Amino acid sequence: MKNLPDYCETYLNFLRISDVVRKSTAFPQLDLPEERLLDLLATFWSTGKKITVLKAMQMSSDASSTTVHRRLKTLRIKGMLALDMDEDDNRVKYIISTSLARDYLSQLGKSVIEAAAPR
Repeated sequence: MKNLPDYCETYLNFLRISDVVRKSTAFPQLDLPEERLLDLLATFWSTGKKITVLKAMQMSSDASSTTVHRRLKTLRIKGMLALDMDEDDNRVKYIISTSLARDYLSQLGKSVIEAAAPR
């Protein structure tokens, strides 16, 4: 990797380090569609806004709403997200992160910092 540009090397380091996080027994094993959905949800959560199940089902351009709903269910079973009922309308459910998901995302964030650290 000596002849690669710095950014390329940094990204490859990130992939290597983040793979260790993803394979850690501290977190559930996620498949690629679950990873992608969690990433989309995390970017939404970072804005401080609430996201409904219905909105989440519509926000993925590379998966059908049925597939997204199925992945939401598996992420919930794996403890990566929870549902919160709307106070006024019981039909509306908000997707919220769990402490496990926040820990997972935090570890991935640390992977970015570690990968970018000078050697």
